[in-house]
Amino acid sequence: MRTIPIPVDTHRLRFTCVKAARPRVVDQDTGKIKTDKDGNKVYESVLLAEDEFGRIELVKVGTSGEPPIAPGQDVVPTSMVGYVWEIPQNGTSRWGISYKAASIVPVSGKPGGGGDA
Repeated sequence: MRTIPIPVDTHRLRFTCVKAARPRVVDQDTGKIKTDKDGNKVYESVLLAEDEFGRIELVKVGTSGEPPIAPGQDVVPTSMVGYVWEIPQNGTSRWGISYKAASIVPVSGKPGGGGDA
């Protein structure tokens, strides 16, 4: 399967950090951390995405480098894209969408700030 990035229009969504960023582990046995093509650690943040109709989805979003966000903050993922993935397993397949953003910043745009309404 060819992976083609699918741009995500985040302008009509509100994102809240649910779980702080953690390095993405690619091998549970060795503890190996995923890195990008430049050798930077890839971090995963769990975000709550809410649309204008109140529908909510939890999404894991990867970034190169640790984003300056904390649980409870309203955040903005920039240049977010989705990738469809598929894994054959016992004669069937599992599939899903993984998300990546250039950065995730607090709504105020200041590290450690934002989330105040």
